[in-house]
Amino acid sequence: MCDHGHSHGDCGSQAVTVETADAETQYNMANYIDKDKVNVLNEEQEGTGVEVFKVWSDRFDKTKSVTSDADEELLFNLPFTGHVKITGIVLIGEEGEMHPARLRIFKDRENMSFDDVAAGKPDQEVELKIDTEAKVDYPLISTKFSNVYYLTLHFPKNFGAEQTRIYYIGLRGSFQHGFRERIAIATYEARAIPDDHKANVPDQIHRHVF
Repeated sequence: MCDHGHSHGDCGSQAVTVETADAETQYNMANYIDKDKVNVLNEEQEGTGVEVFKVWSDRFDKTKSVTSDADEELLFNLPFTGHVKITGIVLIGEEGEMHPARLRIFKDRENMSFDDVAAGKPDQEVELKIDTEAKVDYPLISTKFSNVYYLTLHFPKNFGAEQTRIYYIGLRGSFQHGFRERIAIATYEARAIPDDHKANVPDQIHRHVF
């Protein structure tokens, strides 16, 4: 088992201290989340979960937060507007027992339910530290999250409270390419195949005629 603050299952990604000087440009992946399609399960107030994906400069804004409803679990289904590379995550939780204690991360599995995450194996699992200032960065496994279009974040437990509260989730990474760009390339390649053979058609017809 990894130490506290390390990833589980695929160990080796140790939590590090955030360098605030570069953080605003590093934790900018909220700009690429398709927020109209975000689905958050077990949020006490509908629509609050998506609001914790703020820009870095608004991370201390406590007027926007998400609190779990029936128990301590929270589940975020996050579609992106294209393919992205996610290299790390930071968060701000409620101080004390309401702070999430564990994070399970799944990639490219759309609209997961609590049954799905309970039965599935996460691509990475992280034991969290209480962090009220987004000072702890949890690096993600680069080989697994270098080209993803959908991310699921499952917070299964906290430090002992009946409910969990999160104020901010920051994703570090970079945008890779849009969906339309990929479709355009695939369409061009599909059309290029028959075009490559057109030059042979007249010769074939010529031989048959004569």
